[in-house]
Amino acid sequence: MSVSTITLAVLLAGAGQAPIPDQSAPHIDARPVEVAVQAPTDAAVRPQTTVTRPVTIAVATREGDARADNVYLAQATTDEAATPSDGLPANPAAPASATPTEPAPEENEAATVSAEAQPETQKADDSGVIVVTGDTGPPPGDPLEGVNLVTYETVQAVDKAIVAPVAKGYKSGLPKPVRDGVHNALNNLDEPVVFLNFLLQFKIGKAFETLGRFAINSTLGLAGLIDIAKREPFYLPRRKNGFGYTLGYYGVDTGPYFYLPLIGPTTLRDVFGRITDLSVLPVAAGKPFSDPVYALGKGTLSSLDDRVEMDDVIIRIQDSVDPYATMREYYLTKRAAEIDVLKGKRDNADISLDDLENYIPLNEKVKTTSGPQTQEPDTDETAPQQPPESENTAPPEASNTTAPQAVPAE
Repeated sequence: MSVSTITLAVLLAGAGQAPIPDQSAPHIDARPVEVAVQAPTDAAVRPQTTVTRPVTIAVATREGDARADNVYLAQATTDEAATPSDGLPANPAAPASATPTEPAPEENEAATVSAEAQPETQKADDSGVIVVTGDTGPPPGDPLEGVNLVTYETVQAVDKAIVAPVAKGYKSGLPKPVRDGVHNALNNLDEPVVFLNFLLQFKIGKAFETLGRFAINSTLGLAGLIDIAKREPFYLPRRKNGFGYTLGYYGVDTGPYFYLPLIGPTTLRDVFGRITDLSVLPVAAGKPFSDPVYALGKGTLSSLDDRVEMDDVIIRIQDSVDPYATMREYYLTKRAAEIDVLKGKRDNADISLDDLENYIPLNEKVKTTSGPQTQEPDTDETAPQQPPESENTAPPEASNTTAPQAVPAE
């Protein structure tokens, strides 16, 4: 028997505790798993050859802990030899029956289980289904993950049915100059809040640049419909700011993560900051800014404008393996980047989904290996056998026959 170690790493949106067996109704989640599988020794099995085999991983958790009934497809790399015909082991191991073991105290984010295949009692199966029972809790920073997930799924259902079609109609039905005018006017209404928060951060230069933007665009820019201030000769760019940013600038922690109706992804710190931002103009200027009709109209237009601006990102997140975890990571990473810009730690707050740990498109397989990969031999391009020198030449003995070798990776 030759032992092959298969390391299976599958996306886990939140860290949890070590898995423990449970008999309750399972839900499907994903967690890094390491499985040791014994493959039967055979004459056709050649050591030091690496083969990639598809393995379906179903990780079950206690009822209420998992987010979705998904089965993730990974690639398991073993040290078994490929056959010349199909590139798979001659005698694949039977499905492993994984039994959780107690991990080391410091390893509370991964479960390690070992299973030994029983080829004499189990049927061989190339699919290699490994079921691991575990108990996962909410990840750090998202203690209300279960509630947030329900809200997220509800909001996404409404978005796909109503909001997205309306946003699409808004984008296609209105000329771009009109949409840009609405976008500029909404930004101009936020400039007093931006100015005030730059003062609170003792960024006096940026505060007066913002005040200048507001004055120029409110007059020359026709109540903010045209962003004149960013053009020559003023060159005053728009900057984002708010009370949530100010709190983060001074080191206030984000607090727990929430996904709220009408607001979307946010944190306790940003909820407090948003309420304060929305209160500045009504308190300082009174009507019409304190009129509920104004608040409702501006809120609706702002949400629609944001939905159009974020359309590409939202669609990519919705089409990922774990949309909820991806949205949470994107929001928290983006917010941290924006605060780092205020602190001078980076030049911009641009975030790519491809750089996020949780972002995996649905059409992309998760691939992990337990060692260096090698290229599998192509059945159609194997080296041809040398013909005998004459018709009377006897075929070589089996002991001298050399099996085709796998091509090592460069």
